[in-house]
Amino acid sequence: MARMRFDLTLLLLFAFGSFLFFSAVSADLVISKLDRRIDLSSHIVRATTSLKVENNGAEAISEFLLPFPEHQAKNLALLTVIIVEGKGKSKVSSESLPVRIVNPKDSPPSLVWYSITLPKELGKGGSLNLEIKVALSNILRPFPEKITQADVQLIVFQDSAQVLSPYAVHMQSLTVKLPEPKVESYTKLENTKFSGSEIKYGPYENQPPFTYTPLAVHYVSNKPFVVARELVREIEISHWGNVQVTESYSLVHAGAVILGEFSRLEYQAQPHLRGASAFRHLIAKLPARAHSIYYRDDIGNISTSNVWGDSSMTLLQIEPRFPMFGGWKTTFTIGYGLPLKDFLFKSGGERFLNIPFGSPIDDLVIDNLTVKIVLPEGSKITSVSVPFSVKQSKQEKISHLDVVGRPVVVLEKTNVVPEHSQYFQVYYKFSNLSLLQEPLMLVFGYFLLFVACIAYVRADFTISKSSPSYLAKLQWDEVRSTIQQFEGVVNQCLIVHDKLQASLRDLSRTGDLQACKAARKTADSTLKELLKDLKPLISFLQSSPQAAQILPKVEELVAKEKELQEKIMQKHSIVVESYDKKSGIKDTENRVTALEQKIVLLRQEVDDLVDTIDEI
Repeated sequence: MARMRFDLTLLLLFAFGSFLFFSAVSADLVISKLDRRIDLSSHIVRATTSLKVENNGAEAISEFLLPFPEHQAKNLALLTVIIVEGKGKSKVSSESLPVRIVNPKDSPPSLVWYSITLPKELGKGGSLNLEIKVALSNILRPFPEKITQADVQLIVFQDSAQVLSPYAVHMQSLTVKLPEPKVESYTKLENTKFSGSEIKYGPYENQPPFTYTPLAVHYVSNKPFVVARELVREIEISHWGNVQVTESYSLVHAGAVILGEFSRLEYQAQPHLRGASAFRHLIAKLPARAHSIYYRDDIGNISTSNVWGDSSMTLLQIEPRFPMFGGWKTTFTIGYGLPLKDFLFKSGGERFLNIPFGSPIDDLVIDNLTVKIVLPEGSKITSVSVPFSVKQSKQEKISHLDVVGRPVVVLEKTNVVPEHSQYFQVYYKFSNLSLLQEPLMLVFGYFLLFVACIAYVRADFTISKSSPSYLAKLQWDEVRSTIQQFEGVVNQCLIVHDKLQASLRDLSRTGDLQACKAARKTADSTLKELLKDLKPLISFLQSSPQAAQILPKVEELVAKEKELQEKIMQKHSIVVESYDKKSGIKDTENRVTALEQKIVLLRQEVDDLVDTIDEI
């Protein structure tokens, strides 16, 4: 709590200095009644101040000054001021008044001043009712800053029981709303009341300018401190009927950091006791007709998500891969499509996109938000209208079927809260003829492809028929064809040999001598015809220079086949003669055995030569 006391001391010092400087200047304006309500139900501090301003001076007043301590000003996410007239159902509010930062002369450096410009001057004796809404981010601090998995999260809020104002306040009160009726401690002042989940201070009467009474509230809050360190939203417009939205988040739980090891077993068994400060899922409120919704991270698609909706909205439940405790981080991307006609409109000769600026996730604080609006190729940006200040720039994006690239409007803003999810407009000009660019590119591309295929099929890519290489190729093709024919004739001869051998086996089994002689006669006739077919083939190979390498093997094969043929014929003659004359069986077997050995060797040599010629 030492830091709390230090901060409050500083506030008291600058309040005293400010009072000395502005007490004389602010005497004309007074605040007759002020009611302030601070909502601490989430990690975004929202304060609503209703006040009545009166001009007691002689001169008309055109502006109203509002100071903030420096530590609050740097975390000021939203400041809106409206004029309120009437009460109850007859209450009427004006549009937000212009607000700008000013630097009054000799003002203390610990204060940041905002000037609210009134729509018309407030004359002598005049009064008006103002309603000031403030949203502060990253201003709550967990205390203690580190807790175990079983501990609840305690938060400290520091402020003043009175509004820091350069004007005297006749009567004011403060109400602090807590997320639940559990408080560790709170500053007790005069007229303080704690009831339910609200702490009420005041009313306090006749408070001089810059009255400051420090207060601190130490309370229980297990609300998730969801902070996006960076969010990039890309909104891509397609005039073919779709608006594609892609949102890339870098998220952190900015609450009390978890100490020790995390036990999933304990968390699963008692999630409300062993993980009260963690959050398991987030809810994104998407437009009613959102479609093609996806949710993924660096690993891939995450299936632990649900979508449901009605005619007014579509709800996307985003569940990370693990429960998020204080200090834990995660990154993920969600994407969805929207109907073009719901967000793109025409005005005169222009088109304009009308779409929300911030994130659809509830109660999300965004430290750095980048919104990229990708327009169709050929668009010309005319203007951008955003209801609050942003940093604006332009880029280009090259996508599929693009020629010069698509214009991109880049909007950047820091310290973004859900109140910034207001509609903004991007105006641009686009010719309907540009819609034909991509279809024509596809048609022309396919046309060129078909023309190229036709040209390829019909073109003759062979070498010139008069060139030596082409002639040599033709000669080699003829040699190959002749070799194939030669091998065919040789194979037929070998088949005839096999049939003769089979006829001898049949003779020994059946004793049918006439059938064996008929087989011999048929073989002689067939071999004679094959010899006629073989002679022109050998003559061509002998005359062709391209066959010089293979010719020796061919001639050797012819000689071996002829020798094989002679041995088989000789064997056949011996066997038939022995059966015809019924000569000695033993002498015949000896002669046939000697021939059979030579036939086997010759047949093996013939087969080897055929394989060698095939390889060449």
